[in-house]
Amino acid sequence: MGGAAQDRGGRRYVPIAEHGLIGDLRSVALVGTDGTIDWYCCPAFDGPSVFASILDAERGGCFALAASVPARTKQFYFPDTNVLITRFFTEDGVGEVQDFMPVGGGAAEAERHRLIRRVVCVRGSIPFRTRVAPRFDYGSVPHTVRLSGDTAVFETEGMTLALTATVPLEADGPDVRGDFKLTEGETAVFALDKVGGAVTPRRCARTEAEEQFAATVAYWRRWLSASRYKGRWREMVHRSALTLKLLTYAPTGAIVAAPTTSLPEELGGERNWDYRYVWVRDAAFCVYALLRLGFTGEAEAFMDFVTRHISPGDGKVSGPLQIMYGIDGRTELPERTLDHLEGHHGSAPVRVGNAAADQLQLDIYGALIDSIYLYDKWAKPISSGHWDDVCALVDWVCAHWDQPDEGIWETRGGRRNFLYSRLMCWVAIERAIRMANRRGLPADLPRWRECRDTIYRRIMSRGWSEERGAFVQHEDGDVLDAAVLMMPLTKFIAPTDPKWLSTLDVLTEELVSDSLVYRYDPRSSPDGLRGDEGTFSICSFWYVEAMVHAGRIDEARLAFEKMLTYANHLGLYAEEISHTGEQQGNFPQAFTHLALISAAFNLDRALG
Repeated sequence: MGGAAQDRGGRRYVPIAEHGLIGDLRSVALVGTDGTIDWYCCPAFDGPSVFASILDAERGGCFALAASVPARTKQFYFPDTNVLITRFFTEDGVGEVQDFMPVGGGAAEAERHRLIRRVVCVRGSIPFRTRVAPRFDYGSVPHTVRLSGDTAVFETEGMTLALTATVPLEADGPDVRGDFKLTEGETAVFALDKVGGAVTPRRCARTEAEEQFAATVAYWRRWLSASRYKGRWREMVHRSALTLKLLTYAPTGAIVAAPTTSLPEELGGERNWDYRYVWVRDAAFCVYALLRLGFTGEAEAFMDFVTRHISPGDGKVSGPLQIMYGIDGRTELPERTLDHLEGHHGSAPVRVGNAAADQLQLDIYGALIDSIYLYDKWAKPISSGHWDDVCALVDWVCAHWDQPDEGIWETRGGRRNFLYSRLMCWVAIERAIRMANRRGLPADLPRWRECRDTIYRRIMSRGWSEERGAFVQHEDGDVLDAAVLMMPLTKFIAPTDPKWLSTLDVLTEELVSDSLVYRYDPRSSPDGLRGDEGTFSICSFWYVEAMVHAGRIDEARLAFEKMLTYANHLGLYAEEISHTGEQQGNFPQAFTHLALISAAFNLDRALG
């Protein structure tokens, strides 16, 4: 593997932001700007990695494919698609690698999880080099390699991958490599398939690769054509929508928070988590963003996931809902560390699974019921059985809203009476009341109204700090928290209410840095973890929206335009942005992209 790590011009790791994303609605691959696939899990988002050099340059495994002479590289998406092009500019010519995973094509083809890398010489002539070095099960399981003509078969007890190529390959220990030269107009094709059972190795000739390229382009363009967004920033909004679609798991309708694990929120820090699961909050907000643009199919698929897998009768100690589920609806997500991997740039630990699944986070009830309310209003009315589930959840919220919890940021520093949790409990009850009234559905309205009003008064009295002149993170404290930016966005408070405008001013002064927003200050609000973190990109987009609603349109627009400059070269965002403007944390992050869509939508409408 050392060879592959050294192929990068001496760089063991390319930065998180220097990656593009391809996928087939079951899994994804991250492709570096140097042409290396650094991350790929098979057969699903949360399956074990096959390529993970983004987490360990030597032991992780990778699929390197690049010009074998010095080259400048540029990366872009084939317009309106999730087909990624990496271009190589050398002294003697220009070439490109077209990376994509075919979507659709029947059940057998879906099981193949085909990943195609098509190399084209556009001008002159270029020598290329490839090295395919899978490391199964997060680099913990050895494999055999069998080379037969143009096919290499990588095999372990649990999984077999077949690589077919239109250029000669040779074995190199557990890996295969190849050197080849293309002149103008010539192409080479590599296809990686998961084989076994009914799926057998199949050559991927140049014509087939061309047909699958065209079919994949057509699929993404057809999907995107359903978008109703015609405003400014169309390219960024549509890239965000295409990214959110890549994070959906077609078999169940689940939406993952991010397709990666353990990319550090701070280099050398311990804030490394596995995000390849369905957070009720993130997925519910995704539904809002996709409905906004007119993608009702994805919202319907997620609602199916909710009714099938998220049952109020589960009776967990932490309440009727977990904060997260597996993409297949499973509830057990045990967390363990992979001590044999060094982590991105040495930022251990690398974690698989997520212990936060057992936390109590009361805000998820508001996020979920709000998304059900919007779906019922904008897509199609929910069923009577679904309404019974909503009533059960609201009744539970009425009985349990006033207990301390871990809060939206999943702090590991003990439970508190977080304002945001109270706010979203209010949302849960308020949206259910709206649904009941609009459709004449049966509900215990007197009890619900009384509880809703009690929460409102509690937030206004104990969530407000006279001393700070602001709403604060938790009751009877004075710590600021960017989550309160949701207060006007959920229609809890008028966006021009004097108390709110005062809060916005205090947040601007203390948590905002050049349009970038910190979620809180870990020094004044210990969260049980060492180290600092960057600004939180979802909060930066919430800030834009809060400014729009407050009528500060010019400031909102400037903050939004500045935020766009922090995206990577493809318009993708991780979870956070460092002090020097680097992307940090798991990548790309659904939360950030859905907040971008919402901010763009509302800012555009305000600008007229």
